[in-house]
Amino acid sequence: MKSPLRTFLVDRGGNIAITFALLLVPVVTAVGLSLDYVRAYNIRTKMQADLDTALLAVAKDIGTLSNAAIEQKIQNWFAAQTNLGDAGYELGGININGTSQEITATARVTVPTTLLKVADINTVDVSVSSTVTGHGSSYLNVYIVLDKSASMLLAATAAGQTQLLNSQAGCAFACHASEGATFKYNNKTYNTVYGLAKAMGVQLRTDVAKNAVAEVLDMIDTYDSAHQRIQVGFYTIGKTATEVLSPTTSTTNARKLLSDDKSGMTSATSEDATYFDYSMTALKKLIGTAGDGKTAGTPLKLVLMLTDGVQSERNWVLQSNSGIRFPSSTSTLQKDVTPLNPAWCKDIKDLKASFGVLYTEYLPMTWDWGYNATVGQTMSSSNYKSVWGGTFSTTYNNTTRLKYIPTALEACASSKSLYLQANSSAEIEAGLSSLFQQYVAKVRLTN
Repeated sequence: MKSPLRTFLVDRGGNIAITFALLLVPVVTAVGLSLDYVRAYNIRTKMQADLDTALLAVAKDIGTLSNAAIEQKIQNWFAAQTNLGDAGYELGGININGTSQEITATARVTVPTTLLKVADINTVDVSVSSTVTGHGSSYLNVYIVLDKSASMLLAATAAGQTQLLNSQAGCAFACHASEGATFKYNNKTYNTVYGLAKAMGVQLRTDVAKNAVAEVLDMIDTYDSAHQRIQVGFYTIGKTATEVLSPTTSTTNARKLLSDDKSGMTSATSEDATYFDYSMTALKKLIGTAGDGKTAGTPLKLVLMLTDGVQSERNWVLQSNSGIRFPSSTSTLQKDVTPLNPAWCKDIKDLKASFGVLYTEYLPMTWDWGYNATVGQTMSSSNYKSVWGGTFSTTYNNTTRLKYIPTALEACASSKSLYLQANSSAEIEAGLSSLFQQYVAKVRLTN
């Protein structure tokens, strides 16, 4: 017969309960650690985003507002983002360096735990820090580049194209007229389609581009009201690049050139060819290497190009050898009209300049023989590779050259954020100022 002690020692009936009791605290601690860690991590992530947002929102004010005013704006913005009083966040360590264009700050919060209280851990401290660098008060040169190809003299709207088509010009472009041709409108005679279009009140793509430039000048007046930090220059591209206005802080002088038909910035003139490979190389010499923006002698540089993105020469329209660059064969002429090769844009990006591109969309004109013979044709039927050295995957073989233009121009820009496509007058006018605004407001998180 077994003794009571022996029976107790060999009895396994309470093992699970005893084991559970012994493991309860570690298990709860482990679960609590997991849950409370995730909760603290989520709070930290949101707090980091709130702090970044607060600093980004005021970085453009460096050099414009006092440090005390900037700090107060950070406090206000951070409070609005985080419900400061409820969350218990503490914002501190704010440092504003006007020379390096930097703002740094830290934020911290004490997060109460839940299950970790079992292990006598009642709170978890969470902290984040952020540093932003802004271009808002840096020295900046803005180089506005207008494509002056004949194709930019396309009527800016479908209605305008119809007006020109139904006029004596019989063409949607203000450039494709025979030498010596004259046109009558309202009992007056005009020697150019441009003169006719102007009399008819038809706005051309170059007119819209000019309006877009004017909006950028307005923004420069706003960002640099003292006209001490931001300079603007005008350039045109065609067979090569031409400097119309060297960088200046005088937006008044810039506006005068915009309204002067002799400047080359209006629709009064165009070029017989657009060679991006030649013009980008020439433009590189006119712009020069960008600096860090800390002094007037080392400005940041932003290039804003408005273009329809077509590498072309007018003699394919005239069906003869212009004596410029393209051969005289009609079939070869039409194959040479292609999107630009984005590799040519490397000339500008090698300058450490930011390159923004506004694509003034080449609208489909399926009723036009010229369109159907050139940009309406496929990429595989073009001389994009053989003549211009471009590359594209086989998936684009049957893509029309027109539809490939955005792909090429986006690759031309410094980043996706500095590329915009506009297909209406309003979009074109808003687009250039949007690119400028994105750049000026752009800041870089360094931590």
